[in-house]
Parts: sequence; C-alpha cells; structure tokens
Amino acid sequence: MTLKLNNVTKQFGAFTAVDHLSLEIPANQIFGFLGANGAGKTTTFRMILGLIEESGGTITWNNGKIGYEQSHLIGYLPEERGLYPKMKVVDQLVYLARLRGMTRSDAQEELERWLEKFKVPDYKTRKVEDLSKGNQQKIQFISAVLHKPELLILDEPFSGLDPVNVEMLKEAVIELKNAGTSIVFSSHRMEHVEELCENLCILHHGRPVVHGKLKEIKRSFGKKNVRVHADFNVEYLKDLPGVTKFKSFGSSCELQVENEEVSQIIFKELTGKGFIRTFDLEEPSLNDIFIEKVGTSYE
Repeated sequence: MTLKLNNVTKQFGAFTAVDHLSLEIPANQIFGFLGANGAGKTTTFRMILGLIEESGGTITWNNGKIGYEQSHLIGYLPEERGLYPKMKVVDQLVYLARLRGMTRSDAQEELERWLEKFKVPDYKTRKVEDLSKGNQQKIQFISAVLHKPELLILDEPFSGLDPVNVEMLKEAVIELKNAGTSIVFSSHRMEHVEELCENLCILHHGRPVVHGKLKEIKRSFGKKNVRVHADFNVEYLKDLPGVTKFKSFGSSCELQVENEEVSQIIFKELTGKGFIRTFDLEEPSLNDIFIEKVGTSYE
C-alpha cells in the first residue's frame, strides 16, 4: 500500500507550513522524515492522518483517501505524548485497541507480548503516572502498534530515551517492518535514520530539499570524508586544493573533500612524511548533507 502526497500544501492564515510537497512512500519500508523544528514534519503527519485538512493537493493511500474507516489499519505515535496518567496500563491500552476493532482477549494477549518484549511485564497493572518518562514512552509506543497496523507513523519516537531503550525500540521498529508494516518516522538523530531507512526526505520551510534513496543521495552528493591519523603534524592538509572542511585533533584530522580524486592527492601528500596509522575514505554522513542543504546543524 503506497502512500502518495501530490502537491500538498498547508496554510495557516498567511503562513505556509507545507509548500507543494510531493512524495511517494513505498510500502513495507521505513521512510525517514527530517527537518529542523518548524520544517513542516508534524503538520504533514497530521494531514496524512486526516487530523487536519490540506489546503491544496491530494494524499492517497492504497489509491484512496485516509479516513476514520481506515483507523484500524493505522498507528500513530505523536511527538506530544498523550496517555491518561490515572489509568492502569492494561485498562488504557485494551480500551484503545478495542476502539480499533480488537477483541479484549486479543488485545490483552498482544499487550502481554509487547510488555515482555520491552522487559516490563510487571507494568501491566501500574498507573501511567507511576512510570518514568522513558517507560511511559514505551507504553505509548505499544498503544500505537498493539492493533498491528499496516501503516505506522512515528513522530520523534526515540527522543528522551536512554541508549538501551533506543536499541529496544529500534529492534521493535525493524521487526514491524519485516512483518509487513509501512513505517514513516521523524527523528532528531541522523544516525537513526541512516541505520533504519532506505528512503528519506529532508524538509526545509515546508519543501523537500533532499528526497530519495539514501544510497543515491550520498552518491550524488559527491563530497567525501577522509580521516587521517599519523605520527606527524597533518595541519598542512587543510591548504590543499579540493579540501572544503578541516578539523584537527593533534596528529589526526577529519577532512571533507570535493571528490575521491582529492583523497588520492591527500594520500600522495602524506606518503614519505612519516608513519600513517589510519587513512579512511568514507561516504558523507547524513548530517554533512543536512548542513549543506539546510545551512544549519540538525542538533
């Protein structure tokens, strides 16, 4: 079930939050959505879900509109968490699952499976307000996936989690994808998108500045990164033609270069000067591409 956005625009008075956005999000994949605060990511998610109406353009899923009748097929984890603090976990999640068409017994069985997976089986009868923020987030995630959605939208799912819980949630996302769920998620962490996504879009002021397959985006960027660790001063490398960025750490450095040919020039310049411990040529990171296209670090 491919999700398509065709020339979608959203205006709030004179302000344009999303500006003629066209995307095709493939089925059974994890699609990354990036952009600084205010870029239009959450507004796009809310339009996809039908929570707010687009000012122009069309959004289709499986060649039809998304409406209330599809709610049992869709899961949504909003950036603003919204659980009822006084309710027990089991009562709250079973209630939400039943709203999406599950039976009570199926919902309880699935809930127990997820609580075991997240290593918190004893939280079933606890009130949400008694849990830490990280564990509340796990429960909120379970509420979005309990009914086995075909389309899952995750708005900053990893924010505020410690590294152990991030890994746990990433494993869960990959498992869902392997089971056939189409997943769209936004994240403040570039490395999560690089690790999980085949396709992505970077939004800037409501418009896509980068869109496509991650491998092709990196290839077409052209610039490469070079890491050098030597037993002599490498400061002189910053003055070589084709070096666009240079960071020095004593006898080691990181450089951004215009293309692979420049890296070979650097290698020749190093040869014969002393002992070279490391010389690595790497693809540009997603953070490099973001800074180049948007002009500011994502963090």
